[in-house]
Amino acid sequence: MKTLSLFAAILFSMFSINTATAQTVSTETIKVWGNCGMCKTTIEKAAKKAGAKTADWNEDSKELKVTYAVKKTSSAKIQEAIAKSGYDTQDFTAIQTAYDNLHGCCKYERKADAPKIAEPASAAVYTCPMHADVKSDKPGKCDKCGMDMKEKMKQAVAFSCPMKCEGDKTYDKPGQCAKCGMDLKKQ
Repeated sequence: MKTLSLFAAILFSMFSINTATAQTVSTETIKVWGNCGMCKTTIEKAAKKAGAKTADWNEDSKELKVTYAVKKTSSAKIQEAIAKSGYDTQDFTAIQTAYDNLHGCCKYERKADAPKIAEPASAAVYTCPMHADVKSDKPGKCDKCGMDMKEKMKQAVAFSCPMKCEGDKTYDKPGQCAKCGMDLKKQ
């Protein structure tokens, strides 16, 4: 009798684990435009970087089969990563600059009916952490203090009064509003 109970408990546990796993893993087929083997490599790499456990793009059908953990990523995140690498997907259109950077054999006939990934506002802006007015389009040293302007310091943080005492005036350092004394908030 004990053996039968133990066997039933093991069987129940295996069924529970399989059911839980099935609910957290998703497999989807996503349309992705491209042409060649280089496209396949880039598309699959972008999907995996965005959290796909498996990614297999078919050059003929233009379909990407992905498997991913639902708690870690989503179809939208995977498609956005692919679009950022230059390839249109069923739900996203790659920005023109990413498409333009593709190799000649990878250029495909573009689609026009999906939402676009936003174009970057401009090239990287490097800002001195001590002097918000010192900006550069490449890393280097601040002209005022000599501090390195590294990539991780691309944009200065702006602080403003949540009560808008001075309108939309911003400050480059945290502190208190001179008019009402409230802590300045990050924008």
